[in-house]
Amino acid sequence: MSRRNQEKLIQFGLIVATFVMIILRFLMNEKGRVNPDSIRFMRTAHVFPVIDNTTTPLGYPLSLKLFSLMGFGEFWGSKILGVLVFLFMVWFAWKKRFYFRETVLVGGLFSFVSIFAYTMSEPLMLPFVFLFLYTGRKIIIDELSGPKAIFYLSLILILLYNIRYPSLFIIGGTLVWGILNFRKHYGSTFIFSGLIGLAFVALYKFLFIDYFNANYVDEFLEIGIHPTSKLLIELFQGLTTSFNPFIHIANPAGGLINFAIYGIGLLNIVLMIFLFLKSRLSETQRFFLAIGVVGIVSSFFIQYFYSITPLDYRLLIAFTFPIWLLYFRKFYQFFGRIVYGITFLSLISGFAFTWLSRGNYLENRREITTFLKSENLENIPLKFYVENPEDLDKVQIAELMSTVNPNISWTNHPKDTLKRNVLTAHKVLSKMKIDTNKFQ
Repeated sequence: MSRRNQEKLIQFGLIVATFVMIILRFLMNEKGRVNPDSIRFMRTAHVFPVIDNTTTPLGYPLSLKLFSLMGFGEFWGSKILGVLVFLFMVWFAWKKRFYFRETVLVGGLFSFVSIFAYTMSEPLMLPFVFLFLYTGRKIIIDELSGPKAIFYLSLILILLYNIRYPSLFIIGGTLVWGILNFRKHYGSTFIFSGLIGLAFVALYKFLFIDYFNANYVDEFLEIGIHPTSKLLIELFQGLTTSFNPFIHIANPAGGLINFAIYGIGLLNIVLMIFLFLKSRLSETQRFFLAIGVVGIVSSFFIQYFYSITPLDYRLLIAFTFPIWLLYFRKFYQFFGRIVYGITFLSLISGFAFTWLSRGNYLENRREITTFLKSENLENIPLKFYVENPEDLDKVQIAELMSTVNPNISWTNHPKDTLKRNVLTAHKVLSKMKIDTNKFQ
C-alpha cells in the first residue's frame, strides 16, 4: 500500500473514531453534556417566537427550534447538530482541498470532541469560523475580490455574531488585519467588512437588545470586577488547558495532576511558537494566527468590563481553532505522519476519561421522564428552586430535567416551592434516583 493510501486510511479511521467518540461523550455523561447555559438555549428555542432573553443571540436557539419542528426536540436536535457540524467541516475541507488533514486532526482532539457533544452554541460557531477562514484565504490570494468579497466576508461576520457575541472579536480582528495590510490589494476588503460588521453590532444593540432588555448594559457591564493578578492566572490556566491536546480540563480540587496538565499545555505552546518562528508563515497563515491572537487577547481584556466565567477551552475554542490548524500544518511539515499520533492519543485519553467518569444518560432520562409524566409536569413551564447556583449536585438535576422538558427556569424564592410546577432537589430525589459520578 502506498504512503498516500496509508494516510487516507489513517484519516478515515480518525473520522470514524471521532464520530463514535462524539456520541459516546454525551451518552456516557449522566446529564447528556448540558449545563445551566444549555437550559437557557433550549428554553429560548422552545418558547420562540416569544423572546425569552437577550443574554445570547438567537442563532443557536433557532437552529434547535428547527430540529424541534422536525420532531427531534431541542436536546436531541443539539446532538444531531454537533455531529453534522463535524461532518460538514470534514466534507467542506475535503471538497475545497482546504486544510483537510488539519481539520481531521483538530476535530479528533478530545477538547473538540467535547465541544461537538455539548448543547452549547460553540459547535455551531466552528463551521462559520471555518468558512470565515476559507473566505479570508480566497481574498488574500486574490481569488475573491471587489464587492463580492466584501459581501461574503461581511455576511459571515454577521452570521457569526448572531451565534455568539464574542464573534465581535473576530470582527475586530478582521478590521485590525485590514488596517495592518491596508497597502495590499486585500486590505480595503477586510477594513470595509470589519466596519460593516461593527455597524451591524451597533444596530443589533439598539434595535434588538435594547428593545427586549433596556437594562442589558447595566446588568452585565461592570468596571474593574476582577483583579489583574487573578485574570492572569486564569489566562495561563485557560491557555495551557486549551492547548493541551490530551486533557483540556484541570482538576478543580487541585493537586499534582494539574501541574502535569498545565505543563503539557505549556510545552505544546512553546513548541507551537518554535515551529511558527522556525518556518516562514504565508499570508494566509499569518491571517489565521492574527485572528486567533486577537480573539484570545480580546477575551482576556473584556473580563475587566464583562462578567464571564474564567477563560477555558470552551470560551476560547473559536480562537484556538485557527491556531490549531496552523500548528498541525507546521507539525506535519517538520515531523510528518507522526502528527496523527497526537490525535490518536487524544482520542484514547478522551475515551479513558469518558469511561472512568461514565454515567448513564439514557437511564437517567428514562427516570426523569417517568417522574415528570407521573407528576403531569412533562409539557408545562417549570421552575427549579436553587438557593446557591454553585450547588452543582442540585443544579445538575435541573440540567437533566431540561433535556426532557426544556421549558424550565430558575427561582431562588423559598415561597415558590409551594407551587406545583416548582421543583426542588428534595422533591425529585425522594421519588427517583439519578446515576451520578464525581468527575463530570
